[in-house]
Amino acid sequence: MQMTHTTCNPKKRAAVLTLGCKVNFYESEIMTEKLQADNWQIVSAKEHADLYVIHSCTVTAEAGRQTRQEVRRAARRNPDAFLVVAGCYAEMEHEVCEKMPEVSMVLSNRDKLFIAEKVKQSSSSIFRQQDPQQRWQADISNAPELISGYIDRTRAFVQVQQGCDQGCTFCIIHTARGPSRSYSQQHILLQISTLLQNGYKEIVICGIDLGSWGSDLVDASSGNPPNLFGLLKAMLAIPGEYRVRLSSIDPIHLDDELLDLIGADSRVCPHLHLSLQSANRLILKRMKRRYDPEFLYERVHTAQSKIPDLLLSADILVGFPTETVTQFEDTLRSIYDLGITYPHVFPYSERAGTPAARIPFQIPKQERKERVSLIKEAGDHVRQGVFLEKIGGVERILVERLDNSASKQYHGRADNYLPVYINNNVSDIGEFAHVRISNTSGKALIAQTLEQE
Repeated sequence: MQMTHTTCNPKKRAAVLTLGCKVNFYESEIMTEKLQADNWQIVSAKEHADLYVIHSCTVTAEAGRQTRQEVRRAARRNPDAFLVVAGCYAEMEHEVCEKMPEVSMVLSNRDKLFIAEKVKQSSSSIFRQQDPQQRWQADISNAPELISGYIDRTRAFVQVQQGCDQGCTFCIIHTARGPSRSYSQQHILLQISTLLQNGYKEIVICGIDLGSWGSDLVDASSGNPPNLFGLLKAMLAIPGEYRVRLSSIDPIHLDDELLDLIGADSRVCPHLHLSLQSANRLILKRMKRRYDPEFLYERVHTAQSKIPDLLLSADILVGFPTETVTQFEDTLRSIYDLGITYPHVFPYSERAGTPAARIPFQIPKQERKERVSLIKEAGDHVRQGVFLEKIGGVERILVERLDNSASKQYHGRADNYLPVYINNNVSDIGEFAHVRISNTSGKALIAQTLEQE
C-alpha cells in the first residue's frame, strides 16, 4: 500500500476511537495506555491529533460503514495524520481498509495490542495474513498488561475471555476473534483489584462468549475446567464496596449455581443481558443456537425466581433468512412473556463467508426494519411498566455524570441497570448514592437523594 502520510513522532497527540462491544473498550484502553507509555498525549477523537486509531467492529454491515465513516472524519480533522484501523473490521476487511487513501496502517486483532511498537515501524501496512492453524496460537493465559482505568468512565470493563467456539450461522465474529481462549483467574483478579484500588465502584465482566470462560483451562486442585461461577465467587472474595455486572451471556450458561450466587450476593447486579437472538424453534436451529424456546423460557423464569428485582436486556436479531411473520411473532411475544426491558435489536445483516448469507430466501431489508421497530415498541411498553412500578421506591445508584443540558441533572444507573436522573446534589461522580424514585421522564427514572427528603 502506498504511504502518503507523515511518519509518527513521539510526544505528539493520539486519539483512540472505539466502535462496538465492551471487549473493544477494554482493548482500546490497553492500546491507549501503551501509547501513553510511549510518550503520546491522549486526546479526544473529536480533536486534532497526529495519530488516530479507529478500533473497529464488523458485527453488522452498518458497523463496517461506521468504521469507514470515522476514518474519513478523522482524516478531515487532520489530513496529515497517521491513521490506523484496528480490530474486527480490519481483521475481516483488511484489503478494503488498505485501499482507503486516508489509511496509513491496518492492524489485525492479534497485532493491535502492540500498537506503540507497530506505529514506530510506520513504513507500510503491516497486516499479516497468517495461517489459520497458527493464527490464534498465542498463549492468552499470559494476558496483556494491566490497565489502570478508563478515561471519562465510571464503570470499568474487564475482559476475561476472548473468541468463540459456537459458530452461529449469521455471525462473523468467531472468524474475526478466533476460538475461545480464557484469561487466567489470577490475572483477572489482579486486574479487578487494581481497578478497585483506583476507585472504581462497578466492574463489568465481559468476553466474546462470556459463559465459556474456563473451558480451555484446568483447575489445579480438581483437575477439571473452572467455570464462570467459580470465577465470580473468587471475585466476590475481594473486599470493598463495589458491584459486579455480567455483560452479555448465552442462556445456555445460566446454570442454577451461577443464578443462586447472583441472587445471594448484593454486590452482583440483578441484571442479565441475554444473547437471545430469537425465540422461534426453527430459526434458532437455523442460527445454530444452543437452546430451544422451552429451555430459554425455563432458564429465564428460574433466574427471575432466584434473583430479586432482576432486570433483563437482550440481543435480538430479526429478519434472519426464511423468518416468516409467524416465526418473528414468537420473538416479539417473548419480549412481553419474559419481560425484556431493554431489547437491543438488530436487523439481520449478510456477512460474506457465513452460512446464513448463502440461504436463498433473504428477508427484504424494509421488512427487517419494520420488525426492528416492532421489537423496540414492545421493549418501550415493558420498560414503561417497570418504570411505573419503581415510583416511590428506593434505589442505589452509581453516579456517572452531570448532564450538560440546562437541567443540570446528575445521571446514574441503579443496580439493575435502570437509568436514573437526580434532581439535587449527590455524592461525587463515581460514588454510590441512595435515592427515592419520584417520577419518570419516559426514558429514565427521576429521583431525589434521601438526604433531601
